[in-house]
Amino acid sequence: MVLFKQQCIELRKCDYTLGEIVKITRRPKTSVYAHIRNIPLSKSRWDLIRAAHKVRALQLAAGRRGKSSRTFKKFSSWDTDMVSLVSHLIFDGEIKRGGCVYFNRNLPLVKRVEGCMRKIYAYEPRRWKDKLTGVHRISYFNVALVIYLQGKAMNLLADIHQLPIELKKEFIRSFFDDEGCMDFRQSRNLRQIRGYQKNVEILHVIQRTLADIGIASAVVSPNEVKIVGKENLLKFQKEINFSPGVRINGDRPNSVWKQHLEKREILRRAIESYKPLGSNGVHRH
Repeated sequence: MVLFKQQCIELRKCDYTLGEIVKITRRPKTSVYAHIRNIPLSKSRWDLIRAAHKVRALQLAAGRRGKSSRTFKKFSSWDTDMVSLVSHLIFDGEIKRGGCVYFNRNLPLVKRVEGCMRKIYAYEPRRWKDKLTGVHRISYFNVALVIYLQGKAMNLLADIHQLPIELKKEFIRSFFDDEGCMDFRQSRNLRQIRGYQKNVEILHVIQRTLADIGIASAVVSPNEVKIVGKENLLKFQKEINFSPGVRINGDRPNSVWKQHLEKREILRRAIESYKPLGSNGVHRH
């Protein structure tokens, strides 16, 4: 009995729901509840549960409206293409209001999302480019597809820590390609990878996934995650890196570089700027 109680408590502290603990322990719901009723789920887990309920409600509503004649392929397991597709839509896109939309200045990323989407949806997107900012937009309008990918997005955020390491790397790379930058200002001895996201819960998912890969990071108020330190930058460069062709906007008034450099090139320069270790074992700056 003591072992069962402790198992319930430990599972609850790891953010397992009542139903999940019942399945794991194979014990009655009332018996499990007696041991966990005073241990609440985290806010992030409740947010995921509420979002999942919303997705199911939308699915029921869509069923009442009828099905689109434009079908798509469902997938039962994650691979790099599906992780890339869904994560890019989460980070720099939208999955709502009847459509899946992706925005980015970097054409290689837009082509990447198009290629991944083509594996499950054979129809071409609507394409648009802002002549002033250079931002590309691709849109897929299919209510059933939206509802399906909303569910997949919630699953990905909830399950990423259980996926193979290569899929975790793809997830992290998508985030920093979309929302990240390499902040390198040698005159200020500043070298850091930064990623922005309005949803702070997603930042914590990113932080935990980085930790799974062995990279330390910090979530900084109000809405960014930072990676600092030579060893962490080297690990990021080796295991993840920014994708080829993903460039900063050198035309911005506040641009440090004043040219469209690849993010991976700025990371390389930042790492190479570290001076050799001195006799006392610390870097000479």
